Order: sequence, then structure tokens, then C-alpha cells
Amino acid sequence: MSLTKKPQSLSLPRPLVNKILNHAQINPDVEICGLIGNSDLQNKSYYPIDNVSNNPSCRFLMDAPQQITAMKKMRENDQQLFAIIHSHPTAAALPSQRDIDENAYKDVFYLIISLNTVGVLEMRAYIQQQENMQEVELVLEDT
Repeated sequence: MSLTKKPQSLSLPRPLVNKILNHAQINPDVEICGLIGNSDLQNKSYYPIDNVSNNPSCRFLMDAPQQITAMKKMRENDQQLFAIIHSHPTAAALPSQRDIDENAYKDVFYLIISLNTVGVLEMRAYIQQQENMQEVELVLEDT
């Protein structure tokens, strides 16, 4: 049995991060959600998806048809699922127990944006480690 070493950092292009943060800023009362696709050439794209949760201010549930469409677009663009994104309008950028328990994609990054700070958006990255999530360094690339 081989153990795969998990990455210790996540690099994202600043323009992509700006799109994600803008999505959170224009929807401050709901948990926004979306996916990031990544190609072998490190071409990353953000796919925003509607939150269809009955309680979108404190829980996210991705719209299934939009999620399927995003995955198809990733395949068309020779991308694979790279990261899952959601925001916390009134909480810190830390994974909740529900986030950990309901994470169905254990080998992708998990990014959380917090709108719980005045004038600043906080974004943190995680990767699943057994029954918990381990924070990884988030590096912004100037492109």
C-alpha cells in the first residue's frame, strides 16, 4: 500500500482569485459555490454554480445540472476537477464539520472565503486528510 504525499501549497493566478472573490462580494448574504478546473498545462478556470440550499446563508448545495455542465466544460477544455469553492458570509474561512463530512471529492483542494471580516476577504485552502482537512499555503501568482 503506497501513501500519496499531499501538496503543501496551492498556487492560483491572481485574476482567477479576483473572479472568485468578486463572486463572493456580489453575493454577501449567501454561501457562493463553484468549481475550479485545471489542465495539464496549469490552465485554471472558475465555474460558478448556483447554491440551491434551503438555507443558503449558512449552507451550500450546488445546483446538480449546473455542476454536471461545469464538469462537461472541464472535459471539453481538457481539465480535471481541481478545487471546490464556497464562502462563509458570517463565519471564518475554516471548514465546518459538515464541510468535512460532506466532502465527496477527497483528492481536490477545498477553498473557503470568509466575508466575516470588515473590508477584507479571507480565502484559505485545504486538502482532505483522513477524517479532517489540512490547511495548505495559498500562493497568488501574478500573471
